[in-house]
Amino acid sequence: MEHLLNPRIKSIEISGIRTFFNMVADYENMISLTIGQPDFETPAHIKNAAKIAIDQNRTTYTHNAGLLPLRKAATHFLKTRYGLSYSPESEVITTAGASQAIDVSLRTILTEGSEVILPGPVYPGYEPIIKLCGATPIHVDTTNTEFKMTRSLIENALTERTKCIILPSPSNPTGVAMSEEDLADIADLLKNKDVFLLSDEIYSELNFSGTHTSIAQFKGMREKTIVINGLSKSHAMTGWRIGFLFAPVNICKHMLKVHQYNVSCASSISQYAALEALESGLEDPIEMRKEYLVRMNYVYDRLVEMGLSPVKPDGSFYILPSIKQFGFTSFEFAMKLAKEGNLAVVPGSAFSDYGEGYVRISFAYNLDILKEGMDRFERFLDTIR
Repeated sequence: MEHLLNPRIKSIEISGIRTFFNMVADYENMISLTIGQPDFETPAHIKNAAKIAIDQNRTTYTHNAGLLPLRKAATHFLKTRYGLSYSPESEVITTAGASQAIDVSLRTILTEGSEVILPGPVYPGYEPIIKLCGATPIHVDTTNTEFKMTRSLIENALTERTKCIILPSPSNPTGVAMSEEDLADIADLLKNKDVFLLSDEIYSELNFSGTHTSIAQFKGMREKTIVINGLSKSHAMTGWRIGFLFAPVNICKHMLKVHQYNVSCASSISQYAALEALESGLEDPIEMRKEYLVRMNYVYDRLVEMGLSPVKPDGSFYILPSIKQFGFTSFEFAMKLAKEGNLAVVPGSAFSDYGEGYVRISFAYNLDILKEGMDRFERFLDTIR
Protein backbone atom coordinates (compact mmCIF):
# COMPACT_ATOMS: atom_id res chain seq x y z
CA MET A 1 0.00 0.00 0.00
CA GLU A 2 3.02 2.31 0.20
CA HIS A 3 2.50 3.38 -3.40
CA LEU A 4 -0.75 5.07 -2.35
CA LEU A 5 0.92 7.36 0.18
CA ASN A 6 1.27 11.09 -0.29
CA PRO A 7 4.38 11.45 -2.49
CA ARG A 8 5.38 14.61 -0.65
CA ILE A 9 5.65 12.62 2.57
CA LYS A 10 7.76 9.98 0.84
CA SER A 11 10.12 12.62 -0.55
CA ILE A 12 11.11 14.18 2.78
CA GLU A 13 13.62 12.69 5.19
CA ILE A 14 14.01 12.40 8.95
CA SER A 15 16.09 15.30 10.30
CA GLY A 16 19.79 14.88 9.60
CA ILE A 17 20.46 15.79 13.24
CA ARG A 18 18.45 12.85 14.55
CA THR A 19 19.66 10.54 11.79
CA PHE A 20 23.28 11.07 12.73
CA PHE A 21 22.55 11.00 16.48
CA ASN A 22 20.82 7.62 16.10
CA MET A 23 23.58 6.34 13.81
CA VAL A 24 26.30 6.79 16.43
CA ALA A 25 24.19 6.19 19.54
CA ASP A 26 25.47 2.65 20.08
CA TYR A 27 29.17 3.41 19.66
CA GLU A 28 31.13 2.60 22.82
CA ASN A 29 32.86 5.38 24.78
CA MET A 30 31.19 8.02 22.64
CA ILE A 31 30.86 11.65 23.64
CA SER A 32 27.96 13.24 21.81
CA LEU A 33 27.83 16.99 21.20
CA THR A 34 24.91 16.66 18.81
CA ILE A 35 21.52 17.44 20.35
CA GLY A 36 20.30 20.88 21.40
CA GLN A 37 19.07 19.61 24.75
CA PRO A 38 19.71 21.85 27.79
CA ASP A 39 21.51 19.90 30.50
CA PHE A 40 19.82 21.98 33.20
CA GLU A 41 16.82 20.63 35.07
CA THR A 42 13.47 22.34 34.76
CA PRO A 43 13.38 24.73 37.77
CA ALA A 44 11.78 23.15 40.83
CA HIS A 45 9.03 25.76 41.23
CA ILE A 46 7.85 25.00 37.69
CA LYS A 47 7.75 21.27 38.34
CA ASN A 48 5.88 21.86 41.59
CA ALA A 49 3.26 23.92 39.75
CA ALA A 50 2.68 20.96 37.43
CA LYS A 51 2.33 18.59 40.38
CA ILE A 52 -0.24 20.86 41.97
CA ALA A 53 -2.17 21.02 38.70
CA ILE A 54 -2.26 17.23 38.58
CA ASP A 55 -3.38 16.97 42.19
CA GLN A 56 -6.14 19.51 41.50
CA ASN A 57 -7.28 17.47 38.49
CA ARG A 58 -6.59 20.21 35.98
CA THR A 59 -6.35 17.57 33.32
CA THR A 60 -9.16 18.56 30.96
CA TYR A 61 -9.10 20.35 27.64
CA THR A 62 -8.30 24.04 27.77
CA HIS A 63 -9.38 26.76 25.36
CA ASN A 64 -7.96 25.88 21.94
CA ALA A 65 -5.60 28.85 22.15
CA GLY A 66 -4.54 27.93 25.68
CA LEU A 67 -5.35 29.08 29.18
CA LEU A 68 -6.20 32.78 29.17
CA PRO A 69 -3.97 33.53 32.19
CA LEU A 70 -1.09 31.89 30.31
CA ARG A 71 -1.78 33.92 27.19
CA LYS A 72 -1.88 37.05 29.32
CA ALA A 73 1.45 36.11 30.89
CA ALA A 74 2.98 35.39 27.48
CA THR A 75 1.87 38.69 25.97
CA HIS A 76 3.03 40.54 29.10
CA PHE A 77 6.42 38.88 28.72
CA LEU A 78 6.74 40.00 25.10
CA LYS A 79 5.65 43.52 25.99
CA THR A 80 8.01 43.99 28.93
CA ARG A 81 11.02 42.21 27.41
CA TYR A 82 10.80 43.17 23.73
CA GLY A 83 8.26 45.99 23.45
CA LEU A 84 5.79 43.93 21.39
CA SER A 85 2.07 44.34 22.07
CA TYR A 86 -0.40 41.53 21.35
CA SER A 87 -3.93 40.88 22.57
CA PRO A 88 -4.02 37.83 24.85
CA GLU A 89 -7.60 37.13 23.76
CA SER A 90 -7.03 37.08 20.00
CA GLU A 91 -3.37 37.34 18.98
CA VAL A 92 -1.54 34.48 20.71
CA ILE A 93 -1.87 30.70 20.53
CA THR A 94 -0.25 28.31 22.98
CA THR A 95 1.19 25.47 20.90
CA ALA A 96 2.74 22.06 21.43
CA GLY A 97 6.23 23.47 21.27
CA ALA A 98 7.68 25.97 18.82
CA SER A 99 7.81 23.22 16.20
CA GLN A 100 4.03 22.98 16.09
CA ALA A 101 3.80 26.77 15.95
CA ILE A 102 6.01 26.73 12.85
CA ASP A 103 3.87 24.01 11.28
CA VAL A 104 0.61 25.85 11.99
CA SER A 105 2.03 29.12 10.67
CA LEU A 106 3.35 27.75 7.40
CA ARG A 107 0.28 25.62 6.72
CA THR A 108 -1.88 28.69 7.19
CA ILE A 109 0.00 31.10 4.92
CA LEU A 110 1.54 28.95 2.18
CA THR A 111 -0.13 28.01 -1.07
CA GLU A 112 0.80 25.75 -3.95
CA GLY A 113 3.72 27.17 -5.90
CA SER A 114 4.64 29.89 -3.42
CA GLU A 115 8.24 30.43 -2.33
CA VAL A 116 9.82 30.81 1.11
CA ILE A 117 13.18 32.52 1.54
CA LEU A 118 15.29 31.23 4.40
CA PRO A 119 18.97 31.36 5.34
CA GLY A 120 21.43 28.60 4.67
CA PRO A 121 22.73 26.96 6.80
CA VAL A 122 19.48 26.67 8.75
CA TYR A 123 17.56 24.45 11.16
CA PRO A 124 16.15 21.52 9.14
CA GLY A 125 12.63 21.76 10.57
CA TYR A 126 11.34 24.36 8.13
CA GLU A 127 12.01 22.85 4.70
CA PRO A 128 9.91 19.66 5.03
CA ILE A 129 6.85 21.65 6.12
CA ILE A 130 7.32 24.08 3.25
CA LYS A 131 7.46 21.20 0.79
CA LEU A 132 4.44 19.46 2.33
CA CYS A 133 2.51 22.67 1.65
CA GLY A 134 3.43 22.48 -2.03
CA ALA A 135 5.72 25.49 -1.69
CA THR A 136 9.40 25.85 -2.55
CA PRO A 137 12.18 26.66 -0.07
CA ILE A 138 14.68 29.20 -1.43
CA HIS A 139 17.86 29.07 0.63
CA VAL A 140 20.20 32.03 0.44
CA ASP A 141 23.92 31.63 1.07
CA THR A 142 24.90 33.33 4.33
CA THR A 143 28.36 31.78 4.56
CA ASN A 144 29.96 35.00 3.29
CA THR A 145 27.99 37.30 5.64
CA GLU A 146 28.93 35.60 8.92
CA PHE A 147 25.72 33.56 8.67
CA LYS A 148 23.47 36.64 8.75
CA MET A 149 20.54 37.32 6.46
CA THR A 150 21.05 40.72 4.85
CA ARG A 151 18.89 43.13 2.92
CA SER A 152 20.76 42.43 -0.31
CA LEU A 153 20.54 38.64 0.07
CA ILE A 154 16.78 38.86 0.55
CA GLU A 155 16.34 41.43 -2.22
CA ASN A 156 18.17 39.21 -4.71
CA ALA A 157 15.99 36.22 -3.79
CA LEU A 158 12.61 37.98 -3.92
CA THR A 159 10.26 37.04 -6.76
CA GLU A 160 6.57 37.51 -7.46
CA ARG A 161 6.04 34.07 -5.89
CA THR A 162 7.69 34.92 -2.54
CA LYS A 163 5.13 34.39 0.19
CA CYS A 164 7.27 34.27 3.33
CA ILE A 165 10.75 34.99 4.70
CA ILE A 166 12.02 33.03 7.69
CA LEU A 167 14.31 34.82 10.15
CA PRO A 168 15.67 32.62 12.97
CA SER A 169 17.52 34.73 15.56
CA PRO A 170 19.56 33.60 17.42
CA SER A 171 20.05 30.85 14.88
CA ASN A 172 20.29 27.12 15.01
CA PRO A 173 22.89 25.92 13.86
CA THR A 174 25.14 29.01 13.86
CA GLY A 175 24.27 30.83 17.08
CA VAL A 176 24.28 34.10 15.16
CA ALA A 177 21.71 36.77 16.10
CA MET A 178 20.39 39.58 13.93
CA SER A 179 21.32 43.04 15.19
CA GLU A 180 18.91 45.96 15.38
CA GLU A 181 20.69 47.52 12.40
CA ASP A 182 20.44 44.31 10.34
CA LEU A 183 16.72 44.05 11.01
CA ALA A 184 16.10 47.76 10.35
CA ASP A 185 17.56 47.34 6.84
CA ILE A 186 15.40 44.30 6.15
CA ALA A 187 12.30 46.03 7.53
CA ASP A 188 12.92 49.02 5.26
CA LEU A 189 13.09 46.68 2.26
CA LEU A 190 9.91 44.79 3.14
CA LYS A 191 7.65 47.44 4.68
CA ASN A 192 5.69 47.97 1.46
CA LYS A 193 5.79 44.40 0.17
CA ASP A 194 3.03 41.82 0.63
CA VAL A 195 5.28 39.20 2.17
CA PHE A 196 4.93 37.40 5.50
CA LEU A 197 7.80 37.13 7.92
CA LEU A 198 8.17 34.19 10.25
CA SER A 199 10.47 35.29 13.08
CA ASP A 200 11.66 32.25 15.02
CA GLU A 201 12.81 33.64 18.36
CA ILE A 202 12.92 30.47 20.45
CA TYR A 203 16.48 31.31 21.61
CA SER A 204 15.71 34.98 22.38
CA GLU A 205 16.40 34.62 26.11
CA LEU A 206 19.74 32.93 25.38
CA ASN A 207 21.19 35.96 23.61
CA PHE A 208 24.58 36.52 25.22
CA SER A 209 24.27 40.29 25.02
CA GLY A 210 21.20 40.06 27.25
CA THR A 211 19.14 41.96 24.68
CA HIS A 212 17.05 40.73 21.79
CA THR A 213 15.48 42.57 18.87
CA SER A 214 12.48 41.29 16.94
CA ILE A 215 11.70 42.42 13.42
CA ALA A 216 8.09 42.85 14.55
CA GLN A 217 9.25 45.89 16.53
CA PHE A 218 9.83 47.94 13.36
CA LYS A 219 7.23 50.16 11.73
CA GLY A 220 5.06 48.28 9.26
CA MET A 221 6.37 44.87 10.30
CA ARG A 222 3.95 43.77 13.02
CA GLU A 223 1.11 43.53 10.47
CA LYS A 224 2.96 40.91 8.44
CA THR A 225 5.09 39.14 11.05
CA ILE A 226 4.44 35.88 12.88
CA VAL A 227 6.57 35.63 16.02
CA ILE A 228 7.44 32.18 17.34
CA ASN A 229 8.73 31.71 20.87
CA GLY A 230 8.50 29.23 23.72
CA LEU A 231 9.97 27.87 26.93
CA SER A 232 11.92 24.82 25.76
CA LYS A 233 15.31 26.48 25.64
CA SER A 234 14.91 29.40 28.05
CA HIS A 235 13.55 27.33 30.94
CA ALA A 236 14.94 23.87 30.11
CA MET A 237 11.45 22.61 29.28
CA THR A 238 11.98 20.76 25.99
CA GLY A 239 9.81 17.80 26.95
CA TRP A 240 6.95 19.93 28.26
CA ARG A 241 6.22 21.03 24.68
CA ILE A 242 5.03 24.59 25.18
CA GLY A 243 5.47 27.19 22.46
CA PHE A 244 3.75 30.41 21.53
CA LEU A 245 2.59 31.85 18.24
CA PHE A 246 1.98 35.62 18.12
CA ALA A 247 0.32 37.25 15.11
CA PRO A 248 -2.16 40.00 14.20
CA VAL A 249 -5.76 39.02 14.82
CA ASN A 250 -6.67 38.77 11.12
CA ILE A 251 -3.96 36.12 10.71
CA CYS A 252 -4.18 34.48 14.12
CA LYS A 253 -7.90 33.66 13.82
CA HIS A 254 -7.15 31.45 10.82
CA MET A 255 -4.11 29.85 12.43
CA LEU A 256 -6.30 28.89 15.37
CA LYS A 257 -8.39 26.72 13.05
CA VAL A 258 -5.33 24.80 11.86
CA HIS A 259 -4.11 24.45 15.44
CA GLN A 260 -7.52 23.24 16.64
CA TYR A 261 -7.74 20.45 14.10
CA ASN A 262 -4.10 19.55 14.67
CA VAL A 263 -3.89 19.14 18.48
CA SER A 264 -7.04 20.73 19.98
CA CYS A 265 -4.89 22.34 22.66
CA ALA A 266 -1.49 22.05 24.27
CA SER A 267 -1.15 19.81 27.35
CA SER A 268 -3.09 21.34 30.23
CA ILE A 269 -0.50 20.32 32.83
CA SER A 270 2.32 21.77 30.75
CA GLN A 271 0.34 24.99 30.43
CA TYR A 272 0.10 25.37 34.20
CA ALA A 273 3.85 24.75 34.44
CA ALA A 274 4.39 27.38 31.74
CA LEU A 275 2.20 29.85 33.62
CA GLU A 276 4.45 29.45 36.66
CA ALA A 277 7.53 29.94 34.47
CA LEU A 278 6.23 33.21 33.05
CA GLU A 279 4.76 34.57 36.27
CA SER A 280 7.50 33.61 38.73
CA GLY A 281 10.44 32.39 36.65
CA LEU A 282 11.48 35.31 34.46
CA GLU A 283 14.90 35.27 36.11
CA ASP A 284 15.40 31.53 35.55
CA PRO A 285 17.17 31.89 32.18
CA ILE A 286 19.79 34.33 33.52
CA GLU A 287 22.04 31.79 35.24
CA MET A 288 21.61 29.35 32.37
CA ARG A 289 22.61 32.05 29.89
CA LYS A 290 25.69 32.91 31.93
CA GLU A 291 26.75 29.28 31.96
CA TYR A 292 26.15 28.87 28.22
CA LEU A 293 28.33 31.94 27.64
CA VAL A 294 31.17 30.36 29.64
CA ARG A 295 30.78 27.17 27.63
CA MET A 296 30.62 29.02 24.33
CA ASN A 297 33.80 30.96 25.06
CA TYR A 298 35.57 27.77 26.05
CA VAL A 299 34.60 25.88 22.90
CA TYR A 300 35.23 28.90 20.66
CA ASP A 301 38.70 29.50 22.13
CA ARG A 302 39.63 25.82 21.81
CA LEU A 303 38.56 25.74 18.15
CA VAL A 304 40.59 28.86 17.40
CA GLU A 305 43.61 27.31 19.13
CA MET A 306 43.18 24.31 16.82
CA GLY A 307 43.58 26.59 13.81
CA LEU A 308 39.90 26.86 12.91
CA SER A 309 38.08 30.16 12.31
CA PRO A 310 34.49 29.76 13.52
CA VAL A 311 32.02 32.62 13.60
CA LYS A 312 31.54 33.47 17.27
CA PRO A 313 27.94 32.78 18.36
CA ASP A 314 25.76 35.60 19.71
CA GLY A 315 23.43 33.20 21.50
CA SER A 316 21.82 29.73 21.64
CA PHE A 317 24.17 26.81 22.35
CA TYR A 318 25.59 25.97 18.93
CA ILE A 319 28.72 26.77 16.97
CA LEU A 320 29.39 25.86 13.33
CA PRO A 321 33.11 25.66 12.49
CA SER A 322 34.29 25.09 8.93
CA ILE A 323 36.17 21.85 8.22
CA LYS A 324 36.69 22.55 4.50
CA GLN A 325 40.48 22.61 4.87
CA PHE A 326 40.55 18.90 5.62
CA GLY A 327 39.16 17.74 2.28
CA PHE A 328 36.23 15.68 3.54
CA THR A 329 32.52 16.20 3.10
CA SER A 330 30.85 17.13 6.36
CA PHE A 331 29.29 13.66 6.60
CA GLU A 332 32.62 11.92 5.91
CA PHE A 333 34.32 14.10 8.49
CA ALA A 334 31.65 13.45 11.13
CA MET A 335 31.66 9.70 10.54
CA LYS A 336 35.45 9.55 10.67
CA LEU A 337 35.45 11.64 13.86
CA ALA A 338 32.87 9.31 15.43
CA LYS A 339 34.66 6.10 14.46
CA GLU A 340 38.24 7.19 15.12
CA GLY A 341 37.83 9.96 17.69
CA ASN A 342 34.79 8.75 19.65
CA LEU A 343 33.17 12.16 19.31
CA ALA A 344 29.81 12.84 17.67
CA VAL A 345 28.97 16.17 16.05
CA VAL A 346 26.37 16.93 13.39
CA PRO A 347 27.39 17.15 9.71
CA GLY A 348 26.69 20.61 8.33
CA SER A 349 24.88 19.07 5.37
CA ALA A 350 21.96 18.47 7.76
CA PHE A 351 21.35 22.22 7.62
CA SER A 352 20.89 22.64 3.84
CA ASP A 353 23.45 22.49 1.04
CA TYR A 354 25.04 25.67 2.39
CA GLY A 355 26.00 23.77 5.54
CA GLU A 356 28.30 21.52 3.54
CA GLY A 357 31.87 21.93 4.74
CA TYR A 358 30.86 22.66 8.33
CA VAL A 359 29.97 20.67 11.44
CA ARG A 360 27.66 21.73 14.25
CA ILE A 361 28.87 21.41 17.82
CA SER A 362 26.35 21.78 20.64
CA PHE A 363 27.73 23.23 23.87
CA ALA A 364 24.56 22.44 25.84
CA TYR A 365 26.72 20.14 27.97
CA ASN A 366 28.72 20.69 31.14
CA LEU A 367 32.33 21.86 30.98
CA ASP A 368 33.80 18.49 31.88
CA ILE A 369 32.12 16.89 28.87
CA LEU A 370 33.06 19.82 26.64
CA LYS A 371 36.70 19.66 27.73
CA GLU A 372 36.94 15.98 26.95
CA GLY A 373 35.06 16.53 23.69
CA MET A 374 37.42 19.30 22.58
CA ASP A 375 40.44 17.19 23.57
CA ARG A 376 39.15 14.39 21.37
CA PHE A 377 38.43 16.85 18.55
CA GLU A 378 41.97 18.21 18.74
CA ARG A 379 43.57 14.77 18.79
CA PHE A 380 41.49 13.77 15.77
CA LEU A 381 42.49 16.88 13.80
CA ASP A 382 46.14 16.08 14.49
CA THR A 383 45.68 12.72 12.74
CA ILE A 384 44.18 14.18 9.52
CA ARG A 385 46.27 17.30 8.98
